[in-house]
Amino acid sequence: MNPLFFQAKFINSSPNLKFTPPDLGLEVAFAGRSNAGKSSAINTLTRQTGLARISKTPGRTQMLNFFEIAEGQRFVDLPGYGYAKVPVAVKKQWHELMETYLTKRKSLCGMVLVMDVRHPLTEFDWQMVEWCQHTQLPLHIILTKADKLNFGAAKNTMLQVEKALSELETPLTLQLFSSLKKIGVDEIHAALNRLFAARQNA
Repeated sequence: MNPLFFQAKFINSSPNLKFTPPDLGLEVAFAGRSNAGKSSAINTLTRQTGLARISKTPGRTQMLNFFEIAEGQRFVDLPGYGYAKVPVAVKKQWHELMETYLTKRKSLCGMVLVMDVRHPLTEFDWQMVEWCQHTQLPLHIILTKADKLNFGAAKNTMLQVEKALSELETPLTLQLFSSLKKIGVDEIHAALNRLFAARQNA
């Protein structure tokens, strides 16, 4: 557990890199399908119910949302992908925004990829995994909504995902998570600490 995460505060939302905080320090990006529970995960791990905006309408995260964890450490909530019922032109804009951030941002030190345990490894998830592999960006995967399955089924899904990713060279870790039942909170805290520490110690 890292109590610094509980002091997280919203910095700003940016439609492009021009309005982002200075590219200094370290950032961990949160990526995932629009309905995978990305905002809920951020709120749960920071113990703040309204830090990241949650909506019943997938795809409401349309900008880069920055949160300060400690001096020189930030979380970045990336636009959700794949599900949102929005015009193709808007989806293209979101994709370009994410691509620009992921390729240009020097302070990016790790990624948390959020997948619904009932629908893991979509085409978009694979794109993110392969991007992390290509850039050697450390990756932590959380399989959310683990409370929707019994433990055996959730664990089996995790093992299947682990097997599917086993031949990749990307440094990655994997866990079950539930915002509702607070499953895996200590585990994601430990993973985030590792992501920040890896760059600091490099």
